[in-house]
Amino acid sequence: MRSAAVLGVDAFGVTVEVDVARGLPQFTVVGLPMGAVRESRERVVTALAHAGHPLPPRRVTVNLAPADVRKQGTAFDLPIALGILVSLGVVPADALDDTAVVGELALDGTLRRVRGALPIAAWAGRERLRLVLPRANVAEASHAADVRIAAPATLADVVDALVAGELADARCPAPRAPRDEPVDDLADVVGQSAARRALEIAAAGGHNVLLLGPPGAGKTMLARRLPGILPRLDPDEALEVLTVRSVAGLDCAAGAPSRPFRAPHHTISTAGLVGGGTPPRPGEITLAHRGVLFLDELLEFPRSTLDALRQPLEDGRLALARAAGTVVFPAQFTLVGAANPCPCGRAGEPGATCRCAPVDVARYQSRLSGPLVDRLDMHVRVGAVPPRDMAAAARGEASAVVRARVEAARDRQRLRYASWPGIACNAQAAGRWVDAHGRVDPAGRELLVLAAERLGLSARAFFRVLKVARTIADLEAVERVQRDHVAEAIRFRPATCDPAPAMPTPNVDAAC
Repeated sequence: MRSAAVLGVDAFGVTVEVDVARGLPQFTVVGLPMGAVRESRERVVTALAHAGHPLPPRRVTVNLAPADVRKQGTAFDLPIALGILVSLGVVPADALDDTAVVGELALDGTLRRVRGALPIAAWAGRERLRLVLPRANVAEASHAADVRIAAPATLADVVDALVAGELADARCPAPRAPRDEPVDDLADVVGQSAARRALEIAAAGGHNVLLLGPPGAGKTMLARRLPGILPRLDPDEALEVLTVRSVAGLDCAAGAPSRPFRAPHHTISTAGLVGGGTPPRPGEITLAHRGVLFLDELLEFPRSTLDALRQPLEDGRLALARAAGTVVFPAQFTLVGAANPCPCGRAGEPGATCRCAPVDVARYQSRLSGPLVDRLDMHVRVGAVPPRDMAAAARGEASAVVRARVEAARDRQRLRYASWPGIACNAQAAGRWVDAHGRVDPAGRELLVLAAERLGLSARAFFRVLKVARTIADLEAVERVQRDHVAEAIRFRPATCDPAPAMPTPNVDAAC
């Protein structure tokens, strides 16, 4: 009996072997089953009785192969039940040729939804197998290409169809339209020209942003408008997002998903952020894949939790090594952090008095380590907007207008990296490649070298400035990176890579 399980965000085949022999009544499941799999015997026995096929007093042994990989979840209920019926001669053995089966059984025999139906359907399509699964998973599994799906409602329906040789293909429903949700429009932001400009550059090149400013200045409001100016997902990216949602047990029935926006609370654990458990499950950074991870009150997160972001920010993937093996999760996201410059939030703010002692400010800012600061492409000071300016200011550009420019810049980058699989924007490209082929004019290169010497930029920061400058040139539809583009990119860097003095960021209004 063919079935499947999910490890990370990929499915792998599992063979369900069932032996029903004479002996003392016993039901044993082997093959490294976890708790939910071991409990399947109770659901299977009761569901068989309700379907009209009570299990006789026999010795039942179930083996889940490969036996050296842990099995989790409830998706093996249906294949175990069908394996028993095949062993008892109720279901013909050849009725399940070229077929894979997954599904959870209710006590009355109803088939219930399982996790990871989309990657399992994709695996079945690659193996050229018909897939039998619960009806609740049909809309989700239909996103996979080249797979035949059958979706009976109950165990009795499955048995009757297999005995009659009439297991019909399910009709895949039309994808449900995404729910209309309030749109956070960039036009709602008053003032903050530097921050608006930084968000546009971040969206165009996939760059990470740190927003620094006092409470109530609009940092969260700005961050929540970033998804509205990001380019729409292409079909491959949409499938990746849906696969992650499927593995996490989230709704995948809607078509054409929007880019994810995840905003975990600062009390989240390291495992909750990067993933973990036994076996490992995706964390917030994987749920933000192809979208935005927003960490509000960034300096309230434990330093060890923040430092866990280093490898995903650099590689676009996360490898969790455990004793049983290594699981790789996708993690290509845009990080947006929002933080106050000090515990009271008023340090460096014109007209405000900071009551924090210097040692308290240094201790507070040291929660953001130097290596992580180095991976944040742009540091933007978000100052408070005076009430008079808020009352008098006209609405700025709408998100749709900014998105058009962003998509045009992304199109240029897509052509530039067409021969590089997996590279979609400047932030993902290798710094050396951008330096060699990014068409930087001599004046711009000289300014970049001079700034790197005076600001003490690391090699990583040097190339990140170059990639930001390349994105600015793409927004202006300019082939060569010029001195002005480099100058603007440099103004988004902190004065030094030491975390404590880094927080007061240079004003970039002049560069905008």
